[in-house]
Amino acid sequence: MLLFRPFEPRDLAALHAISLATGHAGGDASHLYEDGHLVGHIYSAPYASLQADLAFVVEDEDGVGGFVVGTIDTVLWENRLEQVWWPSLRRRYAYPSSAPEAWTTDERRHAMIHHPEHAPADVVRDYPAHVHLNLLPRLQHRGVGVRLLAVWLELASARDAKGIHVGVNHANAAALIFWKRQGFLPLATASETSRTIWMGRRITG
Repeated sequence: MLLFRPFEPRDLAALHAISLATGHAGGDASHLYEDGHLVGHIYSAPYASLQADLAFVVEDEDGVGGFVVGTIDTVLWENRLEQVWWPSLRRRYAYPSSAPEAWTTDERRHAMIHHPEHAPADVVRDYPAHVHLNLLPRLQHRGVGVRLLAVWLELASARDAKGIHVGVNHANAAALIFWKRQGFLPLATASETSRTIWMGRRITG
């Protein structure tokens, strides 16, 4: 039996674990990192910590196996992260001193903490909200992601959000299919130096 419920502080470790287990183009990234918290520090923990009212989890008999997090106004969110989230992490994780081509996977995340990726301005202008949704393999292909997203969209609509975007790794074919099926369309083509495909959809109340 599945339980969909609001995030609780006791779920934070699970969010970190899920972020790592899905952090390699949707697959397990645990073999790539020395510090297993780095993916979560970027993609889930800040939302759970600073925007918990828009964080939901799904739980089965084995525990929390998926989550959805996000924010209504990406520009305000990024400003807030600069003020209260990134500073302590930047003190903890130094910017890599070696050339980028020599960076380890951990060091690439260190660099992202110092220079976070931002959605293109035209994407944020027309689709100001954004979301992250991740499921462990045991909950995939069961309609769980569709239900989690529906919960989040209802919350976003109640806050008068009109458009939402996601950033998807171009190598994550399953995620691209999922978001397309949920009505998200590509908004900007990834550049040669970016692995991200930006997708968006309108939110109807």
